[in-house]
Amino acid sequence: MASPTDSTPEHGTTENGTDDPRPVPAPWGPASGVGSLPGTDPAEAIRLVVGELPGFAHLPELPARGVGADVLGRSAGLLVDVHVDLTPAGWRLVPRPGRDEQRAHEFLDRDLDALHDVAADWTGPFKVQSAGPWTLAAGLERTRGDRAVTDPGARRDIAQSLAEGLRAHAAAVAARLPGADVVIQVDEPSLPAVLLGGLPTQSGFGKLAAIEAQVVQEELEGFLSALGHRTVVHCCATRAPLGLIRAAGADALSFDHGLVQDLDDIGQAVEAGTHLFLGVVPGTDRQLPAPKATATRLQAWWNELGFPAESLHEAVTLTPSCGLAGASPAYARAAMAHVREAARYLLPE
Repeated sequence: MASPTDSTPEHGTTENGTDDPRPVPAPWGPASGVGSLPGTDPAEAIRLVVGELPGFAHLPELPARGVGADVLGRSAGLLVDVHVDLTPAGWRLVPRPGRDEQRAHEFLDRDLDALHDVAADWTGPFKVQSAGPWTLAAGLERTRGDRAVTDPGARRDIAQSLAEGLRAHAAAVAARLPGADVVIQVDEPSLPAVLLGGLPTQSGFGKLAAIEAQVVQEELEGFLSALGHRTVVHCCATRAPLGLIRAAGADALSFDHGLVQDLDDIGQAVEAGTHLFLGVVPGTDRQLPAPKATATRLQAWWNELGFPAESLHEAVTLTPSCGLAGASPAYARAAMAHVREAARYLLPE
């Protein structure tokens, strides 16, 4: 395979030499987290992330706080002029805001307050996360009980509302961290099921029809282009559609390194200048290898891809394979320390 190229032009110029007023984004950091952590204290969680991941921290999610802090409730809390409430069957679209949606807003507000208190002097890349439009539509019911993902109009409304809410959320983070380059991660674990017809119906007795890949790509592309920030799309499920995500315009792909075997998709992404977030340690408690062993494994994999060894550290950001909400606090800290230290071993000697 050809060597990867840096698709970002030098500051102030484009590839054809004309002036370009846009600032060059900060480099991707060497190691980061996927999103969620154990615990319920946002200030404590932010201190942990900033301390363990000083090159690329993120605003952690704490689903142990309960309703409204779970991935669907938290993401639905970002929607603008689209409302949800929790029913016995799950989150449902409703005509007006209710108590559960208000809880999601309150959790986000507390997180932003804690972020300012703990990390106001942060500089460099800083990541926020949300469920993506396909996963959110797959997880929300319409009022008549079927999944919103089956309705193109509902999908459109959710995607447009979520994009507006995420832009506002990123602006709120930037206001509290003036030195931050805010990156938006969208989590799309439901994408393989959407594409393969694997989503269960609400009754649980059947499966929803697969949605055509071209439709999925076009709608995801429209959503990502509306965000106005560098984007990472995370999918730690098996059969993650990395080629489709890259074609939709994601600036970075985030995936479980142990699950993805299609080297062609990865090689094409690297050649196109797409950054890779490699999930290299499990999201739940396991015995971890030495960080150097993880780095050695990645170097061998990079060599198999056919890229020069000295480009690896610039092409990847190391992360856990998925969120750490199901881990013990000690393991969560150890997993973040592991990816930070493993990334150091990727630096050229």
